[in-house]
Amino acid sequence: MIYLLLSIVASSWIFITFKLFAKYNVDTLQAIIFNYIVACTSGLVAYTEALEINRIPSFSWFYGTIMLGFIFILVFNFMAITTQKNGLSVAAVASKMSVAIPVVFGIIVYNESTGTLRIVGIIIALIAVYMTSMKNVGGVSIKKENLIYPLLVFIGGGVIDTTLKFMETNYVAKMDIPIFSATIFGFAAILGILILVWKGIRGTLRITAKNIIAGICLGVPNYFSIYFLIQALRYENMDSSTIFIINNVAILLVSTFAGILLFKEKLIFKNWIGIILAIISILLVTFSI
Repeated sequence: MIYLLLSIVASSWIFITFKLFAKYNVDTLQAIIFNYIVACTSGLVAYTEALEINRIPSFSWFYGTIMLGFIFILVFNFMAITTQKNGLSVAAVASKMSVAIPVVFGIIVYNESTGTLRIVGIIIALIAVYMTSMKNVGGVSIKKENLIYPLLVFIGGGVIDTTLKFMETNYVAKMDIPIFSATIFGFAAILGILILVWKGIRGTLRITAKNIIAGICLGVPNYFSIYFLIQALRYENMDSSTIFIINNVAILLVSTFAGILLFKEKLIFKNWIGIILAIISILLVTFSI
């Protein structure tokens, strides 16, 4: 259970860091790319076994990390496009709602329990995510021609969590979690560096110390958010669907309260209803174990 709590803390810290990016005019793309480099380095440092880089391709999980690394940075870019074209609320809902994919996967593939409390808790959690993420009275507004972007965020986020669970269950040894996580971030970093090179060739790249520092501040908690989530998924007394619901909804709660306390964000009535429903959903899912 401690790993789940630590994953929630690390993921919530990512939210706080992103909020600071806007305050200090950080180039988000550059910071994200440097973040992946730092996250990869963190995993390499945390790996306690003798490290031989040339052996990494021989691990059974290697090709899965290539896919995950590319999806990581692609989903980030889709989130940025969604925010620009449809608004932050739409991006937040699409990202958080993606928890439904690994939950359904766990129930179907791993025959995880589907008691009444669990089902009700999951439904309430999804409603809570929607209501807490809404920051305007009008709700979500999506133009038909831009529907593809939040859909890709939804699918991409769900694929990441589902693949992490699948690989953790079938391929990743406990001692290999740091190097497994590092390799994912490493491939995300490679794709990011290629993007920077392309921007440099086009003459639109301007790297600053501020963006590098921002990437460092983001990279360490980003690595541990994945590391602790994978460790939490190994907890035998709790199904992965329960882990994902509690993790996702708790991050939303902590991030929301951090926004109120640290950034003086204002919540509308439906946000408070969403917070209450989120707490109820965590209790229902937890007590359904």
